[in-house]
Amino acid sequence: MDFETLVQTRKSVRGFKKESVPRAVIEDIIEVAKRAPSSMNTQPWHIHVLTGEPLEQLRRRNMEEMASGAKVKRDIISHGEYQGVHRGRQVDIAKKLFAVMGIARDDKPMRQDWVLRGFRQFDAPISLVLTYDRVLDPGAVCHFDLGALCYGLVLAAWDRGLGSVINGQGIMRSDIVREIAKIPEEEVIMTCVAMGYPDDSFPANAVRSDRAANGDFVRYVGFAD
Repeated sequence: MDFETLVQTRKSVRGFKKESVPRAVIEDIIEVAKRAPSSMNTQPWHIHVLTGEPLEQLRRRNMEEMASGAKVKRDIISHGEYQGVHRGRQVDIAKKLFAVMGIARDDKPMRQDWVLRGFRQFDAPISLVLTYDRVLDPGAVCHFDLGALCYGLVLAAWDRGLGSVINGQGIMRSDIVREIAKIPEEEVIMTCVAMGYPDDSFPANAVRSDRAANGDFVRYVGFAD
């Protein structure tokens, strides 16, 4: 698949088959993704790949903690709730997802169930927990590098028939993630990528988010035309 087609067709997957993913496939994906741009080739990233019982334990404990009203405990600084145009875009995609899933606005149990699915990393068979070296904080450069690596992972996965969703909900409790995955304190847990074979019968998998027109966020400076 050429790169343009790959980017245009890739979408977040929120429903996965229970089929396991061979370790060799994940290794191949990482081999490709690690060529992502990195500031001065510092490569500040680490990837912790979870499956099986450790992943089941992580999602169960994360879900139980968050469902019980526990406070979010993430390593990275959160922006808090979105406001303005960013909140509007968040609401728009939620409306699309709830519509195809048949979740009514006043159906609190179903809305809560959707949130819990996020805390469970949408029951994906694989979770890649992305971290970076704590010694590089504070600073956004290593965050940028990790974002490039993350996008490389999801594109390489899609090219091999795997779907993914970049999922901060799945690691709301960094302390639990660190304990189960045995991640050293010298690493900052940034996000995770839930990954697996897409379940084409899951309605939300057909949803594509809207994107702003180029004129809304692009400026051309110094061009003659």
